Amino acid sequence: METKKQKTWVIVAIIVLGIIAFLVPNQIAAQGVKRIDLQKHDLSTSGKEMVQARIDFDGHSAFGKHSHPGEEVIYVVEGSLEYQIEGEKPVTLKAGEVLFIPAGVVHSAKNNTNAKASELATYIVEKGKPILTMKK
Repeated sequence: METKKQKTWVIVAIIVLGIIAFLVPNQIAAQGVKRIDLQKHDLSTSGKEMVQARIDFDGHSAFGKHSHPGEEVIYVVEGSLEYQIEGEKPVTLKAGEVLFIPAGVVHSAKNNTNAKASELATYIVEKGKPILTMKK
């Protein structure tokens, strides 16, 4: 009986550690950043969906390196944001400017100013997959 109880505790510990490992990087990477999901719809292409979100950045905040399982189209709504796309030079966009990020490409975004900045992000992704994968 003792062995069964020990196995149960080991399984519980693994689950708890897995949840912590999953949540902590997202919270660290997103400190000062708030994401508001606006809409989500299936596309006419089988297995694809569109997700649209507004991401608000406090002054001098950043969202760390991450990727998406599909394309991301960014429209800067207010302020300015610096984007770093893997293998490219950083680019700073102001309100009204746009950026395309290919599927699976690692990138990050940060607000280098004291003012609030916001983007409208539209993702074309594989349905059922996590929309975001944090990178180290």
